[in-house]
Amino acid sequence: MHCVHYKRLPAKVMGLVTIMLLAADIGNTQTVVGVYQGSDLACMWRLATNPATTADEVRVMLLPLFESAGLALSDVDRAALASVVPQLTGAWCRAIRDGAGVEALVCSAQTAGSLFKASYPNPLEIGADRVADAVGARSRYGEPVVVVDFGTATNIEVIDAEGFFVGGIIAPGLQTSAQTLFSRGAQLPAINLTAPGDPIGVSTVTAMQSGIVLGEVDRVDGLVRRIFGQLGYEGTVVATGGLAPLIAPHSQTITHVDGELTLEGLRLIADAAER
Repeated sequence: MHCVHYKRLPAKVMGLVTIMLLAADIGNTQTVVGVYQGSDLACMWRLATNPATTADEVRVMLLPLFESAGLALSDVDRAALASVVPQLTGAWCRAIRDGAGVEALVCSAQTAGSLFKASYPNPLEIGADRVADAVGARSRYGEPVVVVDFGTATNIEVIDAEGFFVGGIIAPGLQTSAQTLFSRGAQLPAINLTAPGDPIGVSTVTAMQSGIVLGEVDRVDGLVRRIFGQLGYEGTVVATGGLAPLIAPHSQTITHVDGELTLEGLRLIADAAER
């Protein structure tokens, strides 16, 4: 479990109660949980995803996390979820209902409303994480903007100069590709995913690191250049996801790293739903 604590805000600001929002990005490999007080991210946790987790287990997991940050789950006023694991969506909704007494907003192209404009044949098939990424990216970086989300899959989302989600690319993620190589290559060891100093490996380990890590860098850069070629113009490229800090320093196209992007999109969608 990875935990990031931000500045704790007071429960009341100038006599007004600060709204507390629980935002959760439930991915196939990791789940990122954030707590907002107003528009400020108070803390964030990155957890392993287990598709078999029950609602009771989710609630039991959340309680000590909140306590470790000096917060209480019962103080949550609102919740928003982006889930790509259907069997966990209901479990999280029930856990939040039981623990905080609120109904969670489940992110989709429909629930995002006017924040998510799509020039796409079937917007309802777009994954919740992709919707939240697009909303967060437009708000923070304007348009056009390309989001590269490094997770179980490497998702690339494209927002054009008019602010419309026009599509994207889904490819096997860095760890997914690496695990396939480890499992299929009898003489290939499992390695740490770090970038080697030079592209030409001088050992099995550095050769694999070059192929896996630098190969991912060049794949993303090549795809982004193709996207720019199709659009006819360039734009901001934002990397997010757990492995973004590994890839971005070696990329020629990524301009920003934003580990909070999906959560920020969820916050904006939740705020809009309250208006």
